[in-house]
Amino acid sequence: MSVEPPSSGRPTGPPSGPLSGPSQPPSGPPSPPPGGSGGTPSQPPRTPWWKSAPRLAVLAAAIVAAVVLAVVLSRSGDGSGSGGELFAQSADKTGPDPFTESTAKDSSAPPATLSASPATGSASANVVRRVDGAAAGLYGGTRNVSSCDVEKQIKALGADPAKNRAFASVEGIAPSRVPAYLRSLTPVQLRLDTRVTNHGYRNGAATTYQAVLQTGTAVLVDGRGVPRVRCACGNPLTPPVALTSTPKLRGDGWPSYRSSNMITVTPAPRTIDVFVLYDVDHGGWIARHRGDTGHHDRRTHAPAKPSPSVSASTATPPSTPSSSSACASSPGADDGSTPCPQTSTAPSTAVPSTEPPSSEPVTSPPDTVPPESPESSAASPAL
Repeated sequence: MSVEPPSSGRPTGPPSGPLSGPSQPPSGPPSPPPGGSGGTPSQPPRTPWWKSAPRLAVLAAAIVAAVVLAVVLSRSGDGSGSGGELFAQSADKTGPDPFTESTAKDSSAPPATLSASPATGSASANVVRRVDGAAAGLYGGTRNVSSCDVEKQIKALGADPAKNRAFASVEGIAPSRVPAYLRSLTPVQLRLDTRVTNHGYRNGAATTYQAVLQTGTAVLVDGRGVPRVRCACGNPLTPPVALTSTPKLRGDGWPSYRSSNMITVTPAPRTIDVFVLYDVDHGGWIARHRGDTGHHDRRTHAPAKPSPSVSASTATPPSTPSSSSACASSPGADDGSTPCPQTSTAPSTAVPSTEPPSSEPVTSPPDTVPPESPESSAASPAL
């Protein structure tokens, strides 16, 4: 059978030799793409910096570091530290950032006479005058009358869970324990201008600032005699921070204010079963059981040393207390049966902020000092 080539004359297989065209690569630069300007070839489009994952991570880390640094600096320089401002708070005023409305029933008490009174003038800022929480006559009251409405305080905090949590976080107790805790405290009145760390409530958290409470202020004290609640505002109280320099005094002013007459309360060495109070209305002495609101008050004899004894010591910067000293002043030790709270457990998610309350500078009191009693005149200076 014969096979005739196709009539078109085209080959039916691949060519036997190389393709037509130059066998060597071009010696010049490649020609620009069609439509180009003939200049430098265009670069690929750049990714915006904010879409770059590594740069975004670095930026986020920088923001977090700045926030942490701001918090640390604000806590180290506020009124809760060893310097800064000291807020004077009169007995009958609510004051800034109250937790609740006033639950105080009485805010008046004659001042006590110190058994060791310093010479006239201001005491050095690095000297702390301490009074034992169990001292007879340190506090006052009215027989069969509570200086604070404890049940009203419980109801006010219970109506606002956020405030209740913030209050509990300051006192180092669980929020559910607040009612029982408040009922375990004893209502009394201060008889000396007293230094404390006060805690207001602002923007959903507890604030912290150093304060001096005027004589006559209604407070609730724990089983070691340490003030724990200021009744005029419902604010929780804790022991004061030592001042190592002269603070800037702000807030209220009263004529009898003297830094030399200001004291701090140290926890009694053991739980106090009965407080010996000066009866501010009748001029006598009463015995009030711990945790009682005055219903079971009874008259008692005047103590042998009715004026609180005062000691002086040089202030030191705040330090971490030992487990025994923390237990002595902790709320859990008030009734002598509840163990001290665990120090490693965070009390609450409500973290106290460190913004001090805003107030005007204190008006300087008149430069007059009441005459000293024979007892205080004979005593040696405490400072």
